[in-house]
Amino acid sequence: MDLTEEQIKKLNIQFKGIPPEEIISWAMKHGKNPVVTTNFRPYEVAILNAVTEVRKSIPVVWCDTGYNTPNTYRHAEELTTTLGLNIKLYVPRQTSSHRDVVMGIPGIDDPKHNEFTKQVKLEPFRRAMAEIKPDVWFTNLRQGQTALRDTLDILSLSKDGVLKVSPFYHWSDGQLDMYLEEKNLPNEHKYFDPTKVLENRECGLHT
Repeated sequence: MDLTEEQIKKLNIQFKGIPPEEIISWAMKHGKNPVVTTNFRPYEVAILNAVTEVRKSIPVVWCDTGYNTPNTYRHAEELTTTLGLNIKLYVPRQTSSHRDVVMGIPGIDDPKHNEFTKQVKLEPFRRAMAEIKPDVWFTNLRQGQTALRDTLDILSLSKDGVLKVSPFYHWSDGQLDMYLEEKNLPNEHKYFDPTKVLENRECGLHT
């Protein structure tokens, strides 16, 4: 999708307040090879449900760090079954058990943390995008999550020129709670991301 920054700016104005399914349908119609990414964190079920309601077969890229909680893995299994997700699983080239011996989980002030993030999240993600080659990337970024995400919008361009679509960008937790209740969808809050540590810290995929 060849959109200029000015066109994206105008579309973001138009799309504010528009139902997510309409935004998703627009992106599906104009894109050739869409993908949705997930880590099964809290409220991810919203974007997974909304996107698969429009196109059931869309590839769902899950870059599993290997450090998820048992609750997250059970949640992932449940959603994969109930929503019929077309999961494309990508994992680090080294197991978490091996890495625990040679590196562990470095703190965010440890110089090894960047390498850790690269191994468990960035490399699998880049490998997924290189293999699938999407032109539209659905994600559940929302305003207020991090300082970087506050500078984005419903539509934004990745550094590789892929159109990122965040149809729930302006939604609050309360609005999402209502959406999940209306759709009878489960949520899961016992989630751990070893690359972020702090909730308001970027994991690296969107920088």
